[in-house]
Amino acid sequence: MKTYILIIGLSLSLFSCKNDIKKDTPKTSNTKLTIAEKIAEAHGLSNWKNVTEIKFTFNVDRDSSHFDRSFIWKPKTNQVTAITVKDTISYFRKNVDSISLRADQSFINDKFWLLPAFQLAWDKGTTISKPKREIAPISKDSLNKITLIYNSELGYTPGDAYDIFYDKNYHIKEWIFRQANQEKPSMITVFSEYKTIKGISFPTKSTKETPNWSLYFTDLKITTE
Repeated sequence: MKTYILIIGLSLSLFSCKNDIKKDTPKTSNTKLTIAEKIAEAHGLSNWKNVTEIKFTFNVDRDSSHFDRSFIWKPKTNQVTAITVKDTISYFRKNVDSISLRADQSFINDKFWLLPAFQLAWDKGTTISKPKREIAPISKDSLNKITLIYNSELGYTPGDAYDIFYDKNYHIKEWIFRQANQEKPSMITVFSEYKTIKGISFPTKSTKETPNWSLYFTDLKITTE
């Protein structure tokens, strides 16, 4: 995104350890890409430089309950507008204060679910393992796996780890979230219903093995230069 991640009104938290993004200028063709950059490029990272605004609504259905919140993000200025049923808060990420802190925590979490491939390349203070072939926990497909671990001193939820499974085309299919890098999984989800907008691929739905939980995005819109 704390339990796993803080979500107002839900007992299940969904927070992830994210930090400010790195400069996202694509490397030249003469530069060897890291595995994180290969995954990000496969999801359209080279087109991100044209994005001036992105809008999305983050939804979670759990049993009979529903939760949602919306964001408008202008990445070139890092201005965020967070919209919930209770209020609307607009702020710049470089000036987060006590009023905008909770909104920023929610934004960082939700952005991570929407752009997991990009966060691999953007996030600072991480270590990423070498790829290896393993059986994915839910689909049971043979996929490539890397482990992403966040620095224990940075971000809203430091020390968290993700085992990320991706296919031969570098598309993310599943992940295992492990809070504070503990051995036991805290959450396992499948990424599905990818949509490509303006050359960028977004996983718009995440589900567990059980049918009573679903995380998904609606009202996804992108403005480019």
